[in-house]
Amino acid sequence: MSIQVTYRRTSRLSMRIVKSGDVHVSVPYGTSIAEVEAFIETHREWIEKSRKKTSERQQQRVAFFSQLPLATRAQADEALERLEALVGPMVERHAKEMGVKPSVVYYKPTISRWGQCDVRKRSICISAYVLLLPDWCVEHVVVHELCHLLEPSHNARFHALMDQYFPRWREARKETRRIYRMAGDDTKIKKI
Repeated sequence: MSIQVTYRRTSRLSMRIVKSGDVHVSVPYGTSIAEVEAFIETHREWIEKSRKKTSERQQQRVAFFSQLPLATRAQADEALERLEALVGPMVERHAKEMGVKPSVVYYKPTISRWGQCDVRKRSICISAYVLLLPDWCVEHVVVHELCHLLEPSHNARFHALMDQYFPRWREARKETRRIYRMAGDDTKIKKI
């Protein structure tokens, strides 16, 4: 276990456990090393519990994402075929309904985002791991990214567009987050 101490403009000492299991401590400027060491020592039990929980989450996450093997060229090709067969018709149908046309739709094995839209290039990237979601949740990701071609931010207009083009989007987002939490990550998914 590594402990990283960072001096900052803050009024109190705080710490967090990062995904690697290391401890990051934020310390106000002027705090002595003895105070930092005492702070860490008084929280030793919390550190151990949190590191164990973080490790378990990481193992769950690895197990979840490894359900879609992408290690070999054949596996990647098979996943690409499945993605195109699943996502392609969704993009085509919803883009036509919404009156938008992405310049390109491509797929990457990203684990931090289910989808991403580059508004300037009008391109959409869908994570290969959407194959681990139910189809209606995948459709939510597709509509979400297409809506960004009409409204780049997550403002009231964007939500109104989601309500118009995919009324079950809140339910789908909730289910997607539930599935992701089961993967061992309790943070919110970006871009959804």
